[in-house]
Amino acid sequence: MARLILSLDGQVMAEYNMNKERYTIGRLSDNDIRIDNPAVSGHHSLIINILNDSFLEDLNSTNGTYVNGKLIKKHALQHGDVVTVGHHQLRFIDTQGSEDEPDEFEKTMVITPGSAVAAAAAKKASAIVPPPPPPAAKPATPTAPGARPPPPGATTDQPTALPKAKLQVLSGAFAGRELELNKALTTLGRPGVQVAAITRRADGFFIVHVDSGKPGDYPSVNGTGIGEQARKLQDNDVILLAGVKMGFFEG
Repeated sequence: MARLILSLDGQVMAEYNMNKERYTIGRLSDNDIRIDNPAVSGHHSLIINILNDSFLEDLNSTNGTYVNGKLIKKHALQHGDVVTVGHHQLRFIDTQGSEDEPDEFEKTMVITPGSAVAAAAAKKASAIVPPPPPPAAKPATPTAPGARPPPPGATTDQPTALPKAKLQVLSGAFAGRELELNKALTTLGRPGVQVAAITRRADGFFIVHVDSGKPGDYPSVNGTGIGEQARKLQDNDVILLAGVKMGFFEG
């Protein structure tokens, strides 16, 4: 089902499931999507849903209707389109059309493995985050009578299960989206703005700064810049990276 996410200055205000044929957008109270702002006309725009397609039309509004920064009169909406009405944005999400595609947040903030930025992240993470310490030696367990001792070099320890965690977006148009941290290295951010890497190890998750558009502009955890050193993440930490606030949740 398609939906619209209403936001102002990056803060999500409401979400609408597109389960009707017609949706009007405007300042007056009789609109399906009411935006009480002087920059919005009384009846500003109209969306018509026909089967699996959605069509946007400007209703001769004073300030116009924009899609992805371009003034339109009529427009066939596509997944990820951003409609601007006055000072507000409506992001169009077509879940049916994007089932086989990465989540919009992932396409925007997750840097593809194999890229030059991801390679730089892997190099920096491996240089700064030390390998986990070897497990402490356990005292030998007496062998029961009649039992065969383990062969030289064998171990009876069970393999250590890697921890599980996820990120949840807390601000902006992607608020509520989740990203499972199930890879050894996840590179996040926007090249030229801020890039960081999160490493998954047996002893937890670590975040390390990779690059930024200006010197000393580091991602922050709980309001404090992480600097050049890797920082171990704790459950419920709040990360601010490239203008996007995300919560880190274990388990």
